[in-house]
Amino acid sequence: MSRKYIDCREFPSETNCTVALSADNESELLEAAVQHAVAVHKHTDSPELRSQLKTLFHDGTPPVETPRA
Repeated sequence: MSRKYIDCREFPSETNCTVALSADNESELLEAAVQHAVAVHKHTDSPELRSQLKTLFHDGTPPVETPRA
């Protein structure tokens, strides 16, 4: 099983969020990412949000350096 991550630094936001989340399985990462998106970015938990977040997952661990170009 490979580690997966999602990194807010890849996407511009009003808060310039620098959070990166990682987990050993996709379902655990999805739950953490949804909680973060709802609590910090004020999104609404929905099937659409969950589907969109899953497309942003990467294999491995987040880079130390900011991935934004």
